[in-house]
Amino acid sequence: MARLYADEQYPLPVVEFLRRFGHDVLTTQEAGKAGQKIPDEEVLTFAIADDRAVLTVNRRDFVLLHTLQPNHYGIIVCSEDKNWERQAKLISDSISAQETLRGQLIRVKRPQQ
Repeated sequence: MARLYADEQYPLPVVEFLRRFGHDVLTTQEAGKAGQKIPDEEVLTFAIADDRAVLTVNRRDFVLLHTLQPNHYGIIVCSEDKNWERQAKLISDSISAQETLRGQLIRVKRPQQ
């Protein structure tokens, strides 16, 4: 299963579901990095240092970071979805379909209603 780093804005209920699905998810809060207004570049640097893919709803900034710094352990950008379990399942299915997350930009979109 995947090693993930959920940025500060990422919904904690989705993190809990991902853990139930067997993924190793570290949150910004658990890493002692919450409330510090850490720039996105440093979030990615921290994830790289810990061999983790970034999990974020901050799509625009992290898509740009992927372009500027493609040597990472994965960036998973998600549209917001209040159906936490569905969101976690979509993420889990998307990353499980990949042989490796290294250098990958994975987009997870909320299904159209």
